[in-house]
Amino acid sequence: MSESLKIAVKNLNVFYGKKQALFDINLNIFENEVTSLIGPSGCGKSTLIKCFNRMNDLIDICKYNGEVLIDGKNINDPSTDPVSLRTRVGMVFQKPNPFPKSVYENIAYGPKLHGMYKNKNDLDELVVSSLQKAGLFNEVKDRLFEPGTGLSGGQQQRLCIARALAVNPEIILMDEPCSALDPIATAKIEELIEDLKQKYTIVIVTHSMQQAARVSNRTAYMHMGELVETGLTKNIFSNPEHAKTQDYITGRIG
Repeated sequence: MSESLKIAVKNLNVFYGKKQALFDINLNIFENEVTSLIGPSGCGKSTLIKCFNRMNDLIDICKYNGEVLIDGKNINDPSTDPVSLRTRVGMVFQKPNPFPKSVYENIAYGPKLHGMYKNKNDLDELVVSSLQKAGLFNEVKDRLFEPGTGLSGGQQQRLCIARALAVNPEIILMDEPCSALDPIATAKIEELIEDLKQKYTIVIVTHSMQQAARVSNRTAYMHMGELVETGLTKNIFSNPEHAKTQDYITGRIG
């Protein structure tokens, strides 16, 4: 396992208006690993990952203090451009959300927006390689110019992963990426996560402890906006240090 620090969260507090959503979070996330965030609904998991690409900036009443460092640089610094940050930190949501465009245009959208290709051949290659990385190319190669919304749920989610990969991110955030999928589609996404961590740092929010145990190197347990415990996944599940973590894992709270 890598011990190279990719994201460091330091004393992070997040507020929605007067309501505090996260309390003094300190968390290290390592390169080329999968880190799972687990905990009951409403405990702040999604709020936390949206701090890693400043998606919370889009919510007027959201304010925060503390630091989020990526490769040692504070992304909340005024000199950080949120748009270029979001090319480095891709995001895949709970419900597959392909654009109402062709499969090809779904993938090409980001590279076009950011001027990340030289010519049409270059863009074609980028689309194909992104679909291959997401394990989807063979299933859609004859349907590239048909609507992405015509794919199955699992394929749509892999299309959204391919779309995130097309802008060459370093980090991929996944907010319950399998919750709308059946077990077969879920297994494919989990296999894909295993492959992708060779090249990317992945943070996944999941309500499935089985999924966290299967896919992640490290797990962080959150409760009521606080980070209770973080460590190697095998240790968190077999020998947690905190009673709250133990209670959640054994189903006493949830």
